[in-house]
Amino acid sequence: MALGLAVALYGLAAEATAQYADPTTQAHPVNVIDDQNRTISLPHPALRAITLSPHATELVYAAGAGAHLAGTVDSSNYPADAQALPRIGDGLHPDPERIVALQPDLLIAWLPAQAESLARPLAQLGTPLFYSNPAGLDSLPNAIVTLGRLFGTEETATRNATSLQQRLDTLRSRYRDAPPVRVFILVGSEPLYTLNGAHIISQAVELCGGINIFSTAPAAAPQVSPEAVLRAQPDIVLMSTQGLATLNGSRDIPSRHSDATTTLYGGQVMALDADLLYRPGPRLVDAAEQICQRLESIRANAQQQAGTRHLQPAP
Repeated sequence: MALGLAVALYGLAAEATAQYADPTTQAHPVNVIDDQNRTISLPHPALRAITLSPHATELVYAAGAGAHLAGTVDSSNYPADAQALPRIGDGLHPDPERIVALQPDLLIAWLPAQAESLARPLAQLGTPLFYSNPAGLDSLPNAIVTLGRLFGTEETATRNATSLQQRLDTLRSRYRDAPPVRVFILVGSEPLYTLNGAHIISQAVELCGGINIFSTAPAAAPQVSPEAVLRAQPDIVLMSTQGLATLNGSRDIPSRHSDATTTLYGGQVMALDADLLYRPGPRLVDAAEQICQRLESIRANAQQQAGTRHLQPAP
């Protein structure tokens, strides 16, 4: 479909959109601040939005506004209802013509680079662009509340955001004084890449009483050497299941595998699904809870081993 024709279809579809729009949601304008510190103003809560990243899709559903999504990117696969949404292409290179054809009244992007190719059609349509990039764990409940305001679903959004915040507060209280566990966050293996302490995943580790062994690295995602990792003596290596599968196919790694355990760089391995671990959405709290449980297991084992050594008779 040509871009001009798609723009024309947008005009024809405006009346159809108004027919099923809830008049009460159109009665008040909406003003929010996005994660690029930009003010986003809508004449009424959004009715037909498109998400340009899977984490934004998950946040919209958490805000109770999944029914207002008109489309999303290929990688949006959660929740199950999202899999039925029309697709507008890859998240890094969304198709402008597909977007225009879906007549959105709001686009939710992750990074400014995503929207560069959409400048012209967005200008023609006058479609507002909201950037969603939660910088920390406590930003997730706030993000849900903000999206609730954008879609007019404040009640559901507030309820879900409160529940999420309570779970974070519970973890923070439970593990605030826990003995530290040294964690290597492995995000790339050839070459080795990790994350510094500013990243939201590192915040999840710290919430559990873990220490990111490269937290003070100046770069957000620094390249590190195997020797540096070994010198740091991690108790556990946190990575994705997809990354572990890649490592299992490599022979040139300092690891040991057995039916019961996998060790890497001297530490135990914890692998979580990449979608759960790397998306800054509500399920990252699920990942944090699992990380906390695993670190607590390491503490218990260390305490048990220390007790056993204490009980052994002197030689």
